[in-house]
Amino acid sequence: MVLLDADKSLLLIVDIQERLAPVMTGASEMIDRAARLMRAAGLMEVPVLVSEQYPKGLGPTVEEIAALAPDGAILDKLHFSCAHDPDLREAIQGAGRTQVLVAGIEAHICVLQTAIGLKALGLEVAVAADAVASRHESDKAQALERISAHGVDTVTSEMAVFEWLHTAGDPAFKRVSALVR
Repeated sequence: MVLLDADKSLLLIVDIQERLAPVMTGASEMIDRAARLMRAAGLMEVPVLVSEQYPKGLGPTVEEIAALAPDGAILDKLHFSCAHDPDLREAIQGAGRTQVLVAGIEAHICVLQTAIGLKALGLEVAVAADAVASRHESDKAQALERISAHGVDTVTSEMAVFEWLHTAGDPAFKRVSALVR
């Protein structure tokens, strides 16, 4: 994959839900980083989609993320992989973007299967390592290793934001760079 490009990117937030997020290691930081990506995406016109895994059982998306989601951007699913869920796959492909930046939970289940599945669909995929979490740090570490082994880039939220910007001359630079301070 080359550098992320705001004009080619879609941000996909996976399953950061009320009953799931509190049991993740580093949940607060992960939510903050995912929210940072959503704010930056909004400033740079990067489309955002948010998945909810079985919301009847795991609850809705946490308020910090749901409040930033564009209207109609939250889609529920039963498949672990967003790439295998028909509605999400259609929304992702329908956005007309060739790059997908993935954040969310759990890194070793839904994020991993989504990233590998999207790559198999021919998309350029990156996972924001500081914006994903699992219950156990060892599961997250193994997931990031496996994701990389499948040719999916891992980045940090700050790397992604500045790749989207490309230049300090971008009109959004001051507002976006303020998000990482």
